[in-house]
Order: sequence, then structure tokens, then C-alpha cells
Amino acid sequence: MVDYHTLGCDSLRVMDTKPWRERVRLEEELLEQLREQMSQAAARRAEALAEGKAELGSVYKVAKDLGKSWTAVDKAIKAHKPAGTGPATTE
Repeated sequence: MVDYHTLGCDSLRVMDTKPWRERVRLEEELLEQLREQMSQAAARRAEALAEGKAELGSVYKVAKDLGKSWTAVDKAIKAHKPAGTGPATTE
């Protein structure tokens, strides 16, 4: 039998004593926090991309400067555009 402690791997011997339901609940909370952080980061990124568009004059120039596709940049900006901005569309 290998003694993990002598190998410096104390964490390998530690078992989580929380019930599985509690561990699932905690991980779901963490995932929700991460989703919220991703959403906020995407909105900040879109704002920065929009500033780049204003500075450089076009989505294409921003995309070229960043080495991204223009469609990816355009979609990122549009996905986080504040409500009520831009031309009205009919669908």
C-alpha cells in the first residue's frame, strides 16, 4: 500500500465528508456565479469592442486589429447592445 502522505499528496487521502446532495448544490451555486461573471465579462467586452468601432470607424477594422472575424466582433457588440438603441427592426 502506498502512503500518499510521504509522497506529498495529502489531498489525495482527504475525502469530502459532505453528502453528495450538498456537494451538488454547492457546485450548482458555483456554476451560477460563473455564468453571471461570464455574462458581465461579455457585456464589458462588447462595450470595449463598440468603443473600438467608434475609434477605428468600423467593425471590420476592429476585427482586423484584433485578429478576429468581423462577424464575431459584430455579433458580440449586437448581443450586448442596450435596449432601445439602434434602428428599429420588424419581425
